[in-house]
Formats: sequence, structure tokens, C-alpha cells
Amino acid sequence: MQKKKITNLLIGTNNKGKLREIKALLPKYIKISSVSKYKIKSPQENGNSFKENSLIKSKYFSKKTKTTCFADDSGLEINLLNKKPGIYSARWGGKNNDFDKAIKKIYRELDKKDKKWKNKKIKARFVCALSICFIDKKSICVIGKVDGYLSTKPKGKNGFGYDPIFIPKNQKKTFGEMKPSQKYKIDHRSQAFKKIKRFL
Repeated sequence: MQKKKITNLLIGTNNKGKLREIKALLPKYIKISSVSKYKIKSPQENGNSFKENSLIKSKYFSKKTKTTCFADDSGLEINLLNKKPGIYSARWGGKNNDFDKAIKKIYRELDKKDKKWKNKKIKARFVCALSICFIDKKSICVIGKVDGYLSTKPKGKNGFGYDPIFIPKNQKKTFGEMKPSQKYKIDHRSQAFKKIKRFL
């Protein structure tokens, strides 16, 4: 695989929240650029798993820009909803990725499954697939997960996406209530990054 240290890296996302969190994880010596600089639309994510979708993005943006690309595909799996929204996590928010709308949809779906769900601990997990596609077209992908359960109402303004309704295992606060520095130590993205950082 790649022997030289990467000094320039394209982050393959148009999601500002993901871009911010990935930047916080990457070593300071890496010069980061985003796909918005190239004005490239995101590819169609038609994979059947987080891993497949992450690789679709890193390979697509790497090919388009002829640079090494780092991409992320992540989402929330809820046991009671048969692991939904899963790879469709962003799409539950509609065309504009409106996560307030997506969270309301989750609560509606839980109501349909079990009217008394708020009296129970609804198990869930965040999953993150991080991938790198190198200039020589070789690629690597790793998975990070964090288990937890759902809050019965959104709490906190930090983070993005489903953070306000996810309480990680052995914690009392949602990701939305945590300081970014606290979240980054335990979340799914940081778990995946621990596995992929040796390739950077």
C-alpha cells in the first residue's frame, strides 16, 4: 500500500458537518481540500452497505480530481426498525438532508412499531465507513461503530444529523449535548479513524 506520507488529501463530501469532523481527526501536516473547491456533484450512492458507498465516493472523487481522496459513509441503525434508516440515513431527511424532518420520521416509525417505545431503551448504533482511494487507484476501507440507545426527544445543539437523539453506551448525554472534543473520543468516526490512520 502507500509508503509515503500523504501531505495533500481531498475530503470526498459536500456535507459540512462531516467535513468539520474529519478535519478535526486528520493530522495537522496534511493539507486538506474539499470537493466544493472543484464544484463536483456527489456521485449516486447505490451501494448496499456503508463500505460500498464510502468506496463509491472516494474512488469517484479521486478519479475526477486525480488526487488521493478520503471519504465517509455513515448512518444510524435502530434495532426496532430492522436497522433502518441505515445507509439511507441522509435520505430520510429528503432532498435537502433536513435532519429535523428525519428525526420526526424516526419517531413516527417507532410509534408504528411500538406505541410504548418511549418507556423502553431503544437500542441503536452509529456506523461509519472511512475509505481512502490513492492516486494509483488502490483503496482501503474500514468500519467504526458505537452502540447506544435513542433519546425520546432531541437534546443538544452540537454535532449534526442524528446526534441530538443518540446516547452512546455508558453515557448520559446525547452526542448533541456533548462538546465536540468529548464526542470525537468515542464516536463511530473516531473508531474508524483509529483503524485507517496508519495509511495516512
